[in-house]
Amino acid sequence: MPISLFRNVFFSIPLIFITASVAIGAEMMSTTEIKQGFQKNAALAQLHRWYIFYEEPQYGIDNALDILNEDIQIKSGLGEANGHDQYAERVKQLSTTWKNAHDVKSPKIVINDDGSVQLITDITYLNQGLLEDGSVRSAELTYTMSLVPSDTVLPKFTNIEIAQKSDGKVNEFIPRYAQNRLRSLVHYWLAIIEDPSRNAEPVKEIVAENFSLNFSSGAITDFKGFSEWLAGPGSQVTASTHKISNFNHRSIGDNLYDLTMDFDWNGILPNGTEMTAKTRHNWTVKDNTSERFARIQSVDVQILEPFTPKP
Repeated sequence: MPISLFRNVFFSIPLIFITASVAIGAEMMSTTEIKQGFQKNAALAQLHRWYIFYEEPQYGIDNALDILNEDIQIKSGLGEANGHDQYAERVKQLSTTWKNAHDVKSPKIVINDDGSVQLITDITYLNQGLLEDGSVRSAELTYTMSLVPSDTVLPKFTNIEIAQKSDGKVNEFIPRYAQNRLRSLVHYWLAIIEDPSRNAEPVKEIVAENFSLNFSSGAITDFKGFSEWLAGPGSQVTASTHKISNFNHRSIGDNLYDLTMDFDWNGILPNGTEMTAKTRHNWTVKDNTSERFARIQSVDVQILEPFTPKP
């Protein structure tokens, strides 16, 4: 496809909105990174979901088990749990009065040839309630995790090992539920729209009843419109992916969030030309804490850098 035609056809993808800003440079990714991007975003969606269960009691054990393979193996300084039943019994022993927070630091992901995933990440863990004096416990932890493909775009964990590197106290408990909840949603959205299968069905789970995706071609307000976009303008590349930066959120009501973030986009045209773009997204998100994911209520997008062939 000629680049000029690509720009005209692809202008309705959610990277593009009406107003352009000064270009500030999209991060360039390798061909392998682009092709594996949907798998990495799917793994990151599951990573952030792992922590949600410990941060929001209403999320429920069924949602926690949903991300784990039946034969999951979990090891930490507290012992081992093998399989769903052992894990469920172990977490029942956790105090429901504790407050927990997990600040995820720069996960490193490797996608294997068979689609399995190796993931390593450091986190800062905060707990309020464990220490009798009411102070906030802080621990630096390293998670080493393995995931395998499932019958959906989301992989499942088969092995989780948690190693503690430090233990101390801090002055303040900083909640991380909203950040992990929203990041899991964004990574899942990206996995859906990047997945080469172009399966629109999963998006039903992550959009609100009266959603509006305000793209430059017009607002998409129903599933039919999204399906047509994904099969049409959203499919004008053989592979694409996004990296997130400047991720900021704030509560704007009861279980309602305003979310802004920048996306560095890289894609590959059918003729092999690799393209870049950079955009700023503003989302309104509604959260039912008992569901697997929060839901997108509205999306607006602004150009920071238009589609450009890689040099």
